[in-house]
Order: sequence, then structure tokens, then C-alpha cells
Amino acid sequence: MECRTKRMGDALPQGLRPSVIVMDISMPKLNGMEATRQILKTDPGVKIIILSAHSDDAYVEGAMAAGACGYLVKQSSIDTLIEAIREVVQKGNTFFSPAVGRRLLSRRRKSLERGESGSTKVPSLTAREMEVFQQIAEGNANKQIAAELGISVKTVEKHRDHLMQKLSIHDTAGLTRYAMAVGIIEREAP
Repeated sequence: MECRTKRMGDALPQGLRPSVIVMDISMPKLNGMEATRQILKTDPGVKIIILSAHSDDAYVEGAMAAGACGYLVKQSSIDTLIEAIREVVQKGNTFFSPAVGRRLLSRRRKSLERGESGSTKVPSLTAREMEVFQQIAEGNANKQIAAELGISVKTVEKHRDHLMQKLSIHDTAGLTRYAMAVGIIEREAP
């Protein structure tokens, strides 16, 4: 198995088609969940495993909703990482760090016992809205966002308005709290 590393935002060399990508959630410019969505849109056959410092349910659920096949906490051993890669690539299974998997299974059982479907509906956002959303949540001003994304300030403002309408959130602080809750940006360490 050949191992290559690449930072999101860098162009992948022509012909490079990995069978698995191990992705962090926290990355500059584009978070791991949105990067997962975009990669799977262009190459649905690739398997993505999220490797994160966070095991919060919101992060795990966000990663799975984005299309990740696995979720490991960074404290996982190299043997667990290898096992995860084998499970998702060779066997076509999903894989979670043991503690995360037990917690998800327990929550799913409880929701089924209560007669719930177990899924939460998050409004669907476009890729550009997700990029703007992440930038807003990271505290960037409209002018900074426009320069970073190569769009006009008016376009950023329009995306901000759409985000607030879709999410029923009417201030930047609320957008930031929501972004942390669903794993678009990481919570600050206590």
C-alpha cells in the first residue's frame, strides 16, 4: 500500500486516484466534512476515514452525513487505523473507534425503542454556502471571505443571507454556535 499525503486545496496530480483518504476535520479554508462531500462528488468510489481529536456525536454524525466510511479518534493506535482501512477498502464496511461505535449503537437502540427514526434533518447547503459558512464561523469578515474565495463582497453577503434563512439563525454568533454544534468548525479547547 503506497502512502501519500496531500493538503486539501492543493491540486491532486493527474492520475492519482487513491482508494482511501484519511482526513482530519479541522483544516484551513475547507473543513474535512465539506472536503469529504466535494471529493465524493467527483470520485464516489473513494473511501474516506475521518481522523479527529473529537468524538462528539455531532462531529461523527456530520462526517457520516458527508459520506465518510469511518471515524477514528486521534488517540487510536496504528493497528486500529490499519484495521479501519482494511474494513472500508477491502470489505466495504464502515468503521468507528470502539468507544464511538458503542455510543452510536447505544443511542440508535434507544431511539428505536422510543419509536424514533434516529435521523436529524439538517438543511442542505451548497458547496459555496458551506465554504462561506465555515469562513463566517471562523470569524472572518465579508471582505476577507470575498478575497479568500475569489468572489465579491456582495456575493458573500448574499450567501450569508441564504445561510441565515435556511438555518433560521439571524446573527453571526448563532451561525458560529451552530457551526460548532454540527462540526463545521471545532470547539475551542476548555
